[in-house]
Amino acid sequence: MAELTIDAVVFDVLGTLVDEPAGLRTGIRALTLSASPAPSLSPSPSLDDSGTERLLLLWQRHIEREQGRIVDGDRPYLPSDALDREAAEIVARAAGAEDPATGAAPDAVASLARAARRLPPWPDTVAGLARLAERFPLIGLSNASRTALLELNAHAGLRWHQALSAEDARTYKPDPEVYRLAVTVAGLPPERLLMVAAHAWDLRGAQALGLRTAYVARPVGDPPTSSDRFDLYAKDLADLAGQLGVS
Repeated sequence: MAELTIDAVVFDVLGTLVDEPAGLRTGIRALTLSASPAPSLSPSPSLDDSGTERLLLLWQRHIEREQGRIVDGDRPYLPSDALDREAAEIVARAAGAEDPATGAAPDAVASLARAARRLPPWPDTVAGLARLAERFPLIGLSNASRTALLELNAHAGLRWHQALSAEDARTYKPDPEVYRLAVTVAGLPPERLLMVAAHAWDLRGAQALGLRTAYVARPVGDPPTSSDRFDLYAKDLADLAGQLGVS
């Protein structure tokens, strides 16, 4: 591995520092337990694990597809809040918390959409960020909107020197313009920034702009393939800090 000279560390947030599926599962379960459907509907039954996972997959596929369409120029830009609302409506409909005549109950959909901002941190996240911040400026770089990122950071206890939203580039990762936000704010050559993520697709996008890359393993995310060549591979943030020489 080539020697690393890093002056700032850039972190993906969703999946890398917070457990996004866990937060969404909580929101989906709450929807089926507390939604008040229209009189024409019987109450939504609580879901078993397989039902929750089916609805979670509906959400994830919608977000992935629509962000991809925006990156490809097939859809005008919308911030993550709007896409989360769309996903919440799809899930509410599939869960039976919607009246076919009038649509989903607005309060139930809004509450489910907000679940995307109430995501628990991984056990090592808060301490890991604090440890790395003793040595490096830390930049959060997320596809979450500015408003969502503020609430997400507060809920999970994430502390940054700078938090950047893809909303400022009016596109989504892996569009190079999102990574360019971090390069511009840092005022450094791309190769002096280390992009940390649990998603290989995210690291490939950063790599294309010249950033150095570190994959951190998480139970969720997009693992590297045999053809990926990232600079660092870490089992968690403590391992990453050690590899970067942070005591």
